[in-house]
Amino acid sequence: MKSLCASFQRRLFALLVLNAKFLLSRFLPKNILPIELFSYSLSVQDLIILTSVAVMLGMAKVGIAGTGMIAVPLMALAFGGKESTGLLLTILIFADVMGVLYFHQHASWHHLRRLLPFAMIGIVVGTVTGNHIDDLMFRFLMAIIIFASLPLMIWQQREQAQQVPDAKWFVYSVGILGGFTTMVGNLAGPVMAMYLLSMRFPKNQFIGTAAWFFFIINLAKVPFHVVAWGTITWNSVMLTAVFIPAVILGAWIGLKIINLINEYVFRWLVIIMTAVAALAMVL
Repeated sequence: MKSLCASFQRRLFALLVLNAKFLLSRFLPKNILPIELFSYSLSVQDLIILTSVAVMLGMAKVGIAGTGMIAVPLMALAFGGKESTGLLLTILIFADVMGVLYFHQHASWHHLRRLLPFAMIGIVVGTVTGNHIDDLMFRFLMAIIIFASLPLMIWQQREQAQQVPDAKWFVYSVGILGGFTTMVGNLAGPVMAMYLLSMRFPKNQFIGTAAWFFFIINLAKVPFHVVAWGTITWNSVMLTAVFIPAVILGAWIGLKIINLINEYVFRWLVIIMTAVAALAMVL
């Protein structure tokens, strides 16, 4: 049954990729030659995806929750699963700077100190298993976990629950799971959203704590990508640096939007975008 499920997922994903490529090729000019940039041969499709991803990550890092998760399958479509994680990581770090600069004073360091050591354990576990795990099965299992967490998030929002899960096992589990998922696929956003929503942080504290968490964690991942996986090189860093203006544009757009959203709407936005991101991982 497991093998049949994995086979079905592979065929479904392949079909979706073919459809996406067909649509992109249908509406883009066919006579434009690939652009050679820092040893990368980039098509117009690749450039559009990179620009869109940079804008979405800029928006995500200033509080438009879930937009960064949508970037993961887009990058995998253009550059492949494992290689895309290195490219995406360097763009994420550029975007992290935007979030930290704007919301640095709102972070809850008490919660960060509890989470970060266990997130580091998750990064090491993710590095060791990253070369052996099936990407499609991983996304499928993570989507199940995220969808399973959504009823809890909705219940806490509707009931305004005062009792939050503060047990050590909950904090340790979130830390390890967050570190593992961010290392393997840059997919820790929904895990952190579940934790931060359960802590019932105000909007700015939610964004500030998440910004510092991912800034520290993403920097910690770089040596593993360089040495263990070889997915970050000087050329990949230079390529992603070209799209820093798009990250800044996304952050500006995100700040304009987030300042118009009240606390109640913001929490529902997190829940909805988390569900969308989980669905994107399945597809």
